Amino acid sequence: MSKLNEKHQETIVKRGGGRHGEDDHGGAWKVAFADFCLALMALFLVLWLMAARQQQALANIVKDATNGMLQGPGSKPEVAPSQKGSLIERFQLPVHGDGPGKGNGAGNGPGGSRAYETPADLAELSKALAAMSADQGLAANLDAVITPSGLRVMMHDTDKQGMFLRGSPLPTPRFARLLKQMGPLFAQMQNQMLIVGHTDSVQFSDTRTTAFSNWQLSTQRAMAARAELLGGGMRQESVLQVVGMADGAPLEPADTTASVNRRIELLILTRAQAASVAAMFGKPGAGKREVSTGTPEAPELQQLRSQLAN
Repeated sequence: MSKLNEKHQETIVKRGGGRHGEDDHGGAWKVAFADFCLALMALFLVLWLMAARQQQALANIVKDATNGMLQGPGSKPEVAPSQKGSLIERFQLPVHGDGPGKGNGAGNGPGGSRAYETPADLAELSKALAAMSADQGLAANLDAVITPSGLRVMMHDTDKQGMFLRGSPLPTPRFARLLKQMGPLFAQMQNQMLIVGHTDSVQFSDTRTTAFSNWQLSTQRAMAARAELLGGGMRQESVLQVVGMADGAPLEPADTTASVNRRIELLILTRAQAASVAAMFGKPGAGKREVSTGTPEAPELQQLRSQLAN
């Protein structure tokens, strides 16, 4: 009987030792697996937070650059509630210094305010704007011509450098810096201006009448240019109108998709021409001024064509 008991005890001892070893091994891999899952969850959480912050930062950039306007193909643009709902603003610009008929109308008023009225004045202004454009590496993107109405400044795309992101009202960093640099110069100017946006003839894929189109794009780009100029210090009353013309007035009619057709124009008006334009949108019959419909002289047109060809 004693031998049977010893054999039974040995069997029990042997089996007990085997179970103890398996329990130790099973507990180790479970702890390692739990640590791995926890680390993986933490990694996904960090990646999700980084993506969310990047999307929010991009949304803020677009909102700031476009003054709260939406952009993108197929979407219907909206105007921020704080705006008055009109893209055309008209202000009576206060006149300082020499009034009409006193000297050449280009005298300095309080704070150095100046009116650019004569061709020589406008040529001086054009030279200053060209120097700013060259300073930002955009010399090839700016052309200016003197017209009977004032100075026509065209800031257009080239094949190498654009003014805006394609299909978007978001200006490129260089163009935004150029507009801000122009702000202080325009802050000292008595003249008012029109800001006109132009696109090429490439259409958005969504052609429904309610979809985002070149009309909205050109208008929003003009508004974005206005916002950058104001950010640089230009006074709000310096802007007489903000207009979007889509692809209706190409600089290169033979190729309406050409990069030069994508542009922002600043039409810096003489005081008489600004008064005529403002009268067009005032009370009917309130003013008797007429807008000048004169065209630039042939040499000026030839100069513009040669500038655009270079």
